[in-house]
Amino acid sequence: MSMAPRLDLRQSQSLVMTPQLRQAIKLLQSSNLEVAAFVEEELERNPLLERDERILAGPDDGHRVDPLPAVAAATDSHSAAVSDLLPQDGAAPLDADWSNVYDAGSGYESPYGRGGRADFADDLSGVEDLAASGQTLREHLGEQVRLTFQDARDRLIAAQLLAMVDAAGRLPVEDAAIAEAMGCAVEKVRAVRARMQRFDPPGMFARNLAECLAIQLAEQNRLDPAMQALLDNLDMLARRDRAGLMAVCGVDAEDMAEMIAELKRLDPKPGASFDQLPAPVVVPDVLMRRAEDGGWLLELNPETLPRVLVNRGFYARCQVGSRSRDDKVFLAEKLQSANWLLKSLEQRANTIIRVAQEIVRRQDGFFRHGVEYLRPLILRDIAEEVQMHESTVSRVTANKYIATPRGTFELKYFFTTAIAGTRGGEQHSAEAVRWRIRGMIAAEEAESVLSDDAIVERLRQEGVDIARRTVAKYREALRIPSSVQRKREKAVPA
Repeated sequence: MSMAPRLDLRQSQSLVMTPQLRQAIKLLQSSNLEVAAFVEEELERNPLLERDERILAGPDDGHRVDPLPAVAAATDSHSAAVSDLLPQDGAAPLDADWSNVYDAGSGYESPYGRGGRADFADDLSGVEDLAASGQTLREHLGEQVRLTFQDARDRLIAAQLLAMVDAAGRLPVEDAAIAEAMGCAVEKVRAVRARMQRFDPPGMFARNLAECLAIQLAEQNRLDPAMQALLDNLDMLARRDRAGLMAVCGVDAEDMAEMIAELKRLDPKPGASFDQLPAPVVVPDVLMRRAEDGGWLLELNPETLPRVLVNRGFYARCQVGSRSRDDKVFLAEKLQSANWLLKSLEQRANTIIRVAQEIVRRQDGFFRHGVEYLRPLILRDIAEEVQMHESTVSRVTANKYIATPRGTFELKYFFTTAIAGTRGGEQHSAEAVRWRIRGMIAAEEAESVLSDDAIVERLRQEGVDIARRTVAKYREALRIPSSVQRKREKAVPA
């Protein structure tokens, strides 16, 4: 065996994660709003990119331009995950003259075909933006502190308590610990805290839930010995042990029902009504509606699609005026980056539509009849049908929502595990089984509360082969108490 050095020529293939490819992957797994934010940053960095200020023709014009690109041809099912993100016409150079040019004279290109939309230019604020910003919890309490306490030391203690209160309005710290930290008498802290507990809203600065409810009941002059005993045994109320509570409080079933109803009318977190951020509005990425022939029509939401153009006319003028080599290199890089961005947006739109169409086809029963007709579905089923890698389908369905006649759902919602059936090869969706369990429990009578074993028997009669521990897991996920607790609760009339 020769140990002398030598040169060998070898040929191999490898996939390099270029910045453009990483950008395409990031765009694919982002929602439309996140893509719009990314495009906004690119508009600031790339002088060859411009917003599309043109407005799509309305439905009354008779020639509304479709903002969606044509669905691309399917790729090889054995291709790598990232290869699904590459342009289908990979042989064409990035600066090729694509077919989606607006017109030869303007020099503009868009990834969504002819037409445009003034999504970026139209800054139309919603009604919720007109509402005045509310007062924060500490601002509301701080005004009451300034009006209540005149002594400087009391104000200092009140300011410390105000700084320690949490968002729910609780202060789970004992007076002794606060007094030791501030170097003052415990009686002083206790007196200041007692006055602050009468602030608006009532129930603030309580140490625990029982004290919070007791403060509110005292404000209503309803804190009698029976109600205090109920507050001292909230753990029994959580277990729905009404019989034990009646014995502890010394009341009958009717009085106990009234006391529990009165507790339900109180606010367990009086400070939570302040500093609340508005609930985020889910903007669907895909719109779905019924077709005239009874099928379904899908399109990307045009309100959130980023509308960008490549200004080739500006590029041509800069090329003529550029004299140095660095200027020409800069322009070439920006043009390549802009072309790749448009191609990535087009490929992203094609991929989302293809995956959404296959999901809708597989879950047609759900859209027509309801959750009980939801079918088991995994990523591999969609990936094999659209000839993509499973990881690509996972990226497409992440953070994407579809607006359907039955509501707005995340695309991930339609992927559920399968539960075997008792009739051979038939399978059932786990989500549909959970829906059945909830319906059974909601329809049960007080005299015949269903145990987990009884639910298993009913499901098996309906063709679902399920274990008792699975029923218990689904019931707990639905936050439904056990049959013993439900029977105890329904045994006493409310």
